[in-house]
Amino acid sequence: MPTLPPIDLWGGVECTCRRAGTGYSDQLTRSGHRHRLTDLDRFAELGLRTLRYPVLWEHVAPEGLDRPDWRWPDERLPRLQALGIEPIVGLVHHGSGPRYTSLADPGFAEGLARYASMVAERYPWARYYTPVNEPLTTARFSGLYGLWYPHGTSDFTFVRLLYNQVRATKLAMLAIRKVNPAAQLVQTEDLGRAHSTAALAPQAAFENHRRWLTFDLLSGAVTPRHPLWRYLRTHGLSTAELNELRYDPLPPDILGINYYATSERFLDERLAHYPGQAALPAAGRRPAYADVEVLRVAGQAAVGLEGVLREAWARYRRPLAVTESHLGCTREEQMRWLHQAHTVTNGLRAEGIDIRGLTVWALLGAFDWDSLLTNDGVSYESGVFDVRAGQPRPTALFRMVQDLAHRGHHAHPVLHGPGWWQRPLRFCYFPT
Repeated sequence: MPTLPPIDLWGGVECTCRRAGTGYSDQLTRSGHRHRLTDLDRFAELGLRTLRYPVLWEHVAPEGLDRPDWRWPDERLPRLQALGIEPIVGLVHHGSGPRYTSLADPGFAEGLARYASMVAERYPWARYYTPVNEPLTTARFSGLYGLWYPHGTSDFTFVRLLYNQVRATKLAMLAIRKVNPAAQLVQTEDLGRAHSTAALAPQAAFENHRRWLTFDLLSGAVTPRHPLWRYLRTHGLSTAELNELRYDPLPPDILGINYYATSERFLDERLAHYPGQAALPAAGRRPAYADVEVLRVAGQAAVGLEGVLREAWARYRRPLAVTESHLGCTREEQMRWLHQAHTVTNGLRAEGIDIRGLTVWALLGAFDWDSLLTNDGVSYESGVFDVRAGQPRPTALFRMVQDLAHRGHHAHPVLHGPGWWQRPLRFCYFPT
């Protein structure tokens, strides 16, 4: 078998426009990128040729689709073109759209489709799109946990918000392909994974079926034989709504897998082992339980990025990409995290798994994700650049990303050691 070139390194700008209550929190404003065109030249210096990049509905048409303001993307997308960087255009990123719509709006899908058509007509050369970032994750935080607008806390709200986003993705891509038939859908999702005690095995099994719903719905895989067909029907979706996706699917061209140290969870009803952790309430025969990072629990093992990618490939046999890979930690640990992701993705490609890219996410860092954006401007995690001084300052990742992009490898002594997620110091909980 011929030797493959190193995996293509992509970049990404954290661009969440989170709505909570009556207000918005905008990562692009927090990082200063809204006002710095020169950031794009800095990204080009890294050697990146693909970039997840926002043209957000909330920013372009905040007052209505009849009154768009294209000045910001008109300046930036042509600059990306000139720099030889291909954008993966994002339209909604953990948002709920402008104030005149929301994820719960019955017209959300049609509205996003109209906006998507406008974007495609203005930038007909753009090939890759993510109309809605992480629909399942957004539906959980907005419809099940009550953290983001519209602050739902029920399975009915969760199911409706998920369906609206998936349908919006489908209609948006159909509208884009009327303009550009070659346009491709890069659908992102944090797959996560649930681990549990024996008593919570049914809950973990449910969550491990649920994590695939974005891809399953788009791919037409949710049929009456699907493990969650009855759940979706019981919580508000009609047979006709499910059949609309079942019989007329729009499968992603590339499955974008997002993976974090917090993605894999451990569910445990033995609450005394988890002091300070809020318990999820009991329901029916299910006991109350703690939900913590599996990496923090002694005696438990995560499947890791490699395991998640293998599962996605086995399930769909479609091209994959790691579309977010970020660790908020010291520079040494950030370097180890990226190095291990690079090693894993190249190893899997060598086995024949079709992985198109590894995204260095949060090039400019990220704000407030340690509180799931319930705070605004309180905390910051640097990325390839640190923006706390008002201008992007290259961090230790800068040279590493340059080397990986240009040469496919980077040498540094810290890369020979394990990350904190592989050392015993990671354990906070010791259930027996």
